[in-house]
Amino acid sequence: MQGGQFRDKISAEGKVCIVTGSNTGIGKETVHELARRGAQIYMACRDMEKCEEARKEIVLDTKNKYIYCRECDLSSFESIRNFVKTFKAEQNRLDILINNAGVMRCPRSLTKEGIELQLGVNHMGHFLLTGLLLDLLKSSAPSRIVVVSSLAHTRGDINVTDLNSEKSYDEGQAYSQSKLANILFTRELAKKLKGTGVTVNALHPGIVDTELFRHMGFFNSFLAKIFVRPLVWPFIKTPKSGAQTTLYVALDKELNDVSGEYFSDCALKETSEQAKNDNLSKWLWAVSEKWTQIKY
Repeated sequence: MQGGQFRDKISAEGKVCIVTGSNTGIGKETVHELARRGAQIYMACRDMEKCEEARKEIVLDTKNKYIYCRECDLSSFESIRNFVKTFKAEQNRLDILINNAGVMRCPRSLTKEGIELQLGVNHMGHFLLTGLLLDLLKSSAPSRIVVVSSLAHTRGDINVTDLNSEKSYDEGQAYSQSKLANILFTRELAKKLKGTGVTVNALHPGIVDTELFRHMGFFNSFLAKIFVRPLVWPFIKTPKSGAQTTLYVALDKELNDVSGEYFSDCALKETSEQAKNDNLSKWLWAVSEKWTQIKY
């Protein structure tokens, strides 16, 4: 019930990694395992207090002291740029970028730049972060970009007439749109990176018991805890199991030359037809460059 497991014992010794949203859930477990394998890891998080607590726990368990907390609020372009500036002052290479952070089904709110929060954090923030780090990824090749998307992308639709959900807002549709945007971004970026030695792949981690569920009121209600959770619990992954496909895509040697694909349970999976729409991915790319004011 816990899905595919990444059992390869490949070392990550000497690799420099960034994992966004890594103070809890899948991100934290990803850092924990990369630390066990000897990687040097930057935990890019919004909440520094929680990040430091997680970092100390991981360092104590793995005896890997090369784990760092750095502030990176993906709902603020200024924060993202400051994170990259600090990272580049400290490091001259980047082997693995894991775009893990995300928000799900939250009440409508906006990023610092006025972008609907789910689209802003899940897609636009990572679009800017990846673009600012692309030079280091290229100079460190072979290197990898890992994009944590979701099966929810299959229910997604890029609303080209109301991308920012200003005319109407549905938290579920906005989330699915942002996850579809992750895959369209992955496929378009893979084309642009062809021949550079940098690969980019997306994945669905599974339905995982993380803080992402905090905005789903009914699921956290008394009735749900008594009647619903016992029924669905066997099908919900632990954060450790949820991190397995991320680790697989980030480290597996068989994926050295694989790019622009989508994985789940440590295996290649098909995306929705919308996710294969090249015209849509080009349109979204153009809008993303305009809104983030970055040219790849």
